[in-house]
Amino acid sequence: MLKKPMRLKCGDTVATISPSWGGAGESDLRWRYEQGVQRLEEVFGLHVVAMPNSLKGAQYLYEHPEARAQDFMAAFQDPTIKAIIANIGGEDSVRLLPYIDFDVIHNNPKIFMGYSDTTVPHLFCLKAGVSSFYGPAILTDFAENVAMDPYTIESIERTLFSNEVIGTIEPAEKWTSEFLAWSQAYKDTRRTMRNNKGYEVLQGSGVVQGRLIGGCIEVLDFVNGTELWPDKEMWKDSILFFETSEEKPKPNNVRYWLRNYALQGILQQANGIIFGKPQDEKYYEEYKAEILKVLKEYQLEHLPVLYNLNFGHTEPKFILPYGALAEIDCDNSTFSILENAVE
Repeated sequence: MLKKPMRLKCGDTVATISPSWGGAGESDLRWRYEQGVQRLEEVFGLHVVAMPNSLKGAQYLYEHPEARAQDFMAAFQDPTIKAIIANIGGEDSVRLLPYIDFDVIHNNPKIFMGYSDTTVPHLFCLKAGVSSFYGPAILTDFAENVAMDPYTIESIERTLFSNEVIGTIEPAEKWTSEFLAWSQAYKDTRRTMRNNKGYEVLQGSGVVQGRLIGGCIEVLDFVNGTELWPDKEMWKDSILFFETSEEKPKPNNVRYWLRNYALQGILQQANGIIFGKPQDEKYYEEYKAEILKVLKEYQLEHLPVLYNLNFGHTEPKFILPYGALAEIDCDNSTFSILENAVE
């Protein structure tokens, strides 16, 4: 069982970090970061501190992965900081690994949240035996044009501020992946929302339960075979969660990645899989076909698969706590988290 961090309360201090791309510190994007911070303060009543290196800009942070890691470790060590939130993803948080002290994370469990390339720091936490939270980031969800989405706000409050059982997670009624440049010219322009189809059961029947493990499927591939790759025991009786990035990988890549999970025996150990909505719903049908193809190749047509969930590279989004007991109900097309995520 993973250690659960303490819940957030109004007035708590949260730290923002840049474990990958340093865009939050760029002069033309600083307004966007400040808007995200303002939402944390005004919507949730939190006190926000930027870790010392996190706003030094993209080039500096690219050249100094040790500075990014220093922020990450210092935030865990600081007893006044109750949660850590990633500013944004990127593609090279793997370079932090040599500088990570897993004992520090283990001995100081606290909320850590982000998505996309932040999958790698989530694996740091997993290796340290601490539950973390696959969810919103500062420059995206918190800094959403005009206002945060109520669906995202509700997920944050239910997951991070309450120690009650999270329960059933309904599909978002509407969604968007529309790209509007992060320019102040668009600051007051809402992105176009589209009606959501809801969850789709691709295969399986009945009800299954398992503990959550996964992330952005491209980023997971970065660490496959390294010391960060979870032990076989971590995958046993799991509910896997996978999503694809804004790069919108070709369907055949999804096929290759899933075959690798089958070759490792991971798909065979899982109790079910949930897949996030593909960005822009590009390859929406094609991904479904590839998922079903691979599962059929490995005689896994019985494995419950729920598709088109609102997490990852889509807005709004809900939060997935690593290691939490979750449930897929194929007969009713529902997804639930059956325990509290925080103490």
